[in-house]
Amino acid sequence: MRRAIYKELLEWKESKTRKPLLLEGVRQCGKTYILKEFGKENYEDVAYFTFENNPGLIDIFQEDLNIERILDTLSFRRSKKIEPQKTLLILDEIQLCGRALTSLKFFCENAPEYHVACAGSLLGVMLSKKDSFPVGKVNRLKMYPMNFKEFLLANSEDLLLEYMENNMEEIADLPGILVTKLNNYLDHYFLIGGMPSVVLSWLNEKDIRKVEKMLDEIIKDYKDDLAKHSSENITKFTLIWRSIPLQLAKENNRFIFSHVKTGARSKDLEDALEWLVNAGLIHKVRKVDPPKLPLPMFADNGSFKVYMSDVGVLRRMAEIPSNFIFSESKEYDLFRGAIMENYVLNELISSAEYEPYYWRSGSAAEVDFVTHVDGILVPIEAKAGNNKSKSLTEFIRRYDPEIAIITSKRNMSGVITYLPKYAIWALEDYVRHKVDQYDKLHSM
Repeated sequence: MRRAIYKELLEWKESKTRKPLLLEGVRQCGKTYILKEFGKENYEDVAYFTFENNPGLIDIFQEDLNIERILDTLSFRRSKKIEPQKTLLILDEIQLCGRALTSLKFFCENAPEYHVACAGSLLGVMLSKKDSFPVGKVNRLKMYPMNFKEFLLANSEDLLLEYMENNMEEIADLPGILVTKLNNYLDHYFLIGGMPSVVLSWLNEKDIRKVEKMLDEIIKDYKDDLAKHSSENITKFTLIWRSIPLQLAKENNRFIFSHVKTGARSKDLEDALEWLVNAGLIHKVRKVDPPKLPLPMFADNGSFKVYMSDVGVLRRMAEIPSNFIFSESKEYDLFRGAIMENYVLNELISSAEYEPYYWRSGSAAEVDFVTHVDGILVPIEAKAGNNKSKSLTEFIRRYDPEIAIITSKRNMSGVITYLPKYAIWALEDYVRHKVDQYDKLHSM
């Protein structure tokens, strides 16, 4: 399956300032797969090693960090020489060997002609000893579960995506037959999510029961991984983890520690929350007030919302049945809103350049996300239905942005413009196109 990060891997390979690559991401998001595929397609040879359940490999790096010796020993283990420029050396699960992480410094300084790519979980790399991480000696890329654009690619919708990319001015007004197709794909994406193994299972078998089982296994694997790193915090992890779907489904979905456990205070749980963020399992979106650039300077660290890294995992954790997407029952309305908001957040993180925030003014108004594109402030309202957005109107009245985005086609006026939910991945290009149009119109 093709992934957006492939382009960045190509740029890394051709870079004149290339350093060893560290590809980080939540477990099971496809890091190993994409490195192997990239190696097969762009190198004469791939030398793959994993530190998982491999003490002999760890021993190679424990002896010393002489790169020539390490390369010779690895070549001997695979019965084939690792050659500069021609071989992609992949070191998987590198977070399990601190000495291997340290060795990247010496690969960078003493053997830059070798192409070394490593994969590691965000949590494991974050927890590596300070003196083992090769600061300034690696190129780092972060990988996420598949976003909706990648899901469409997995479904062989190359021509549809090409049409959308080449017709940005029409992306909000596509022919009805294409809109129906995109919405059907999005319904499936909301059920399945973007974990590559789950997507592949769905593509091959179209069996939602197997999807459910695989999502359950992924959730269990995440819990086991957290327990392995910090068994004393596992109860806190579980409490926070289970509370997220419920907190997202509330009208005011700001994260409240006391909703995790009655009487709990932030100081009791914030360490466990940060672990989950650092593991890539959840995303924390801070409030910004006032919403001015640069946004990080106006962020409120004490007020934030929490989202899951994958909508399929979110749905399964909330124990929402797979037929909810086709049900008209009002009992699922709050969850539809929650999954829509989580979906938009994931799309922004995986495809946009900047960290999103949210804006809230007392109890009067709240805009789901605030980001910027090329220095242009962009408020975004993630609507599951066609409700009016009084909050977005209030934001515009107060702060006069050049453009505002809403995922509902109705009630657009002034700078409010419609970007369909199936095209959030195109936000940056869409904003540039729209601002371009405004500039031309005003210059006439």
